Amino acid sequence: MVKGIVHYDVGQQVDVFLFIKSSTKGIASNGKPFLTLLFQDKSGEIEAKLWDATPEDEVNYAAQKMVRLAGEINSYRGRNQLKIRNIRPVTDLDGVTISDFLEVAPVPQDEMASKITQYIFEMKNSNIQRITRHLLKKHQAAFYEYPAATKNHHEFVSGLAYHVVSMLDLAKAIATLYPSLDTDLLYAGIILHDLGKVTELSGPISTTYTMEGNLLGHISIMVNEVGQAAKELGIEGEEVTVLQHVILSHHGKAEWGSPKPPMIKEAEILHYIDNLDAKMNMLDRALERVKPGEFTERVFALDNRSFYKPTFHK
Repeated sequence: MVKGIVHYDVGQQVDVFLFIKSSTKGIASNGKPFLTLLFQDKSGEIEAKLWDATPEDEVNYAAQKMVRLAGEINSYRGRNQLKIRNIRPVTDLDGVTISDFLEVAPVPQDEMASKITQYIFEMKNSNIQRITRHLLKKHQAAFYEYPAATKNHHEFVSGLAYHVVSMLDLAKAIATLYPSLDTDLLYAGIILHDLGKVTELSGPISTTYTMEGNLLGHISIMVNEVGQAAKELGIEGEEVTVLQHVILSHHGKAEWGSPKPPMIKEAEILHYIDNLDAKMNMLDRALERVKPGEFTERVFALDNRSFYKPTFHK
């Protein structure tokens, strides 16, 4: 089994094939250009600098290129970094493809689709059900391919659908403890809350923000789509506004990106579920990269904290 790039320890030598997720040009203090390269394989990501970069390097080591690289793992400001010794573009003789480097959700797409379909089938409110089914069908292909983010959580192929399925399962468990929750509204909000990301983001490979993503954001995009879907389906009434509110408020606070805070019970719970699943994904992925008795790299989205893996956790 090939060792993933995030599983190398500081000081270890590497000789690996990697995929360039992003490449950014900079100018060093000596006036010479360099490239900041973010590499990835199925295990995760690592950053490196390519000093004294030439115009040819900028072409050869642009985003979405594959390379063979030899170097050493260093630590910089609490995070592993790759020191490049030798690097070259891959050739046909290397026999590697982009799919060899892409992290994917641990659950197959058809299995996730089946679960989400079942949750929609369980909805009793026909208006909420019809809007949810309509929008999911509209964006179905992208929904099951896209990541949930460009970084921090579920930033892998099919990460968006995997995030939604995990949230739905959490919601179902919570609803057994709190039966006063409207599961139709909660399930619909979960399925739709991040669906605007199929417009906000560029796709599953080297994901960036689109023009619409930068100018509007996934929340505004989906609130508008819910309104449009309701018109197309001839649905009027409070359900439409309430469903829009659940989507609009799911980030919880204005400073976190929500124009309105949650003002409906199901909106509040959706916010907690979203936050919990995102943070658990960050924690699990950070902790699986270290051995018992070690601390993780700092997790920026968790207040830049490091987390300890107890020695009795095998």
